[in-house]
Amino acid sequence: MPDNNYDFIEIGSSGLRRSGGYIDEEFLPQLRGVKGFKVYREMRDNDPVVGAMLYAIDKVITRLDWRIEGEDERTKVFVQECLDDMSDSFDSTLQNILSMLVYGWSYHELVYKIRGGLTGDAKTNSRYKDNRIGWRKWGVRAQETLQEWMIDVDGGIQGMMQMDPSGGGLHRIPVEKALLFRTTTNRNNPEGYSLLRNAYRPWFYKRRIEEIEAIGIERDLAGLPMAYVPPEYLSPSATSAQKAVLQSVTEIVQNIKRNEQEGVVFPAAYDSNGNRVFDLTLLSASGSRQFDTGAVIQRYDQRITMTLLSDFLLLGSDRVGSFALGSTKVDLWTLAVDSIAKTIAEVVNQFAIPRLLKLNAMRTDKMPYLTYGSVSNVVLPEVADFVSKLVTAGVLTPDHGLESYLRGLADLPEAEPVL
Repeated sequence: MPDNNYDFIEIGSSGLRRSGGYIDEEFLPQLRGVKGFKVYREMRDNDPVVGAMLYAIDKVITRLDWRIEGEDERTKVFVQECLDDMSDSFDSTLQNILSMLVYGWSYHELVYKIRGGLTGDAKTNSRYKDNRIGWRKWGVRAQETLQEWMIDVDGGIQGMMQMDPSGGGLHRIPVEKALLFRTTTNRNNPEGYSLLRNAYRPWFYKRRIEEIEAIGIERDLAGLPMAYVPPEYLSPSATSAQKAVLQSVTEIVQNIKRNEQEGVVFPAAYDSNGNRVFDLTLLSASGSRQFDTGAVIQRYDQRITMTLLSDFLLLGSDRVGSFALGSTKVDLWTLAVDSIAKTIAEVVNQFAIPRLLKLNAMRTDKMPYLTYGSVSNVVLPEVADFVSKLVTAGVLTPDHGLESYLRGLADLPEAEPVL
């Protein structure tokens, strides 16, 4: 045993800025806490480019061949059964886990059940009837319901305090009963880092320009409304009746739009010289605008996609970009998606599976693990040419294993056994 107790004492800290259970790493006020959750949700739900990027990652990861592997067949089969026996399918669970891409983290409560057969009771309902403990679900706990984090003096994450939006009060969900998925574990920040964070600035300016562009187009089509009223209506000494009329005219000017209900009714009033007292005209814009808003918006779209290495999605939209360039970008994006899938598998293998086996008093020395199929996009003609050259050169000998592998790559059925 070491003589110095300092070997077992944590002296320093990770440097994570926090106050109580609140993380203070974000320097933009509009992206802190619940405000940030709302902004990221708006980016996800309202922006077509952000939506396309997240949709692509979601569909690639959920389409992977997720499965349980391991040396010990008994525990491997058991964990696979539990994974397939949850009330929510694993694909649905993955989609909830992938919300960490938007918010930086995703918290899931491990809810167990006794495998008591098809009882109809959620606590015991199962395809299996062996009275073992299985997963009922990995219940997602929405990011917007976070009240505060429970963090110990050494910076260790102890759990999440949740405010139930349905009026159910506060729920303390300890980390021992949960899975915390994060895009990054830097400084052991429980909130990770949203993959949309670096896209916020171009998204913000793009949204503003789109709004201004839409207003400008509407005004150019409708014309700039100009209303003329008698000078006394604009005077500080105007009567209450004159102020009311001025307010009505102002609202008409502000609300003029070109649609099926367009039209304005004005009084036919004239002064002593025969001039109209009230008048309304539309001024049309002349000439062209100095800025090409389409090019500006396209530039911001490109910067948004660059943050998730997804700019290959825009190839061809501006009639530029080669196939070779697109292939290189896809390869880099594939590596990033594989890293996300690896992060998910690591959390499950480190926390979910060991806890399940311990609850069932099963051996953990040869623990099974969650793994997934290849993320890379296989170009079948290139594979066929490669294999053909190796076989011709005598380097590779075709056998049943090779045939089975190639059939799997091409998504072809297994060969029928020869009788």
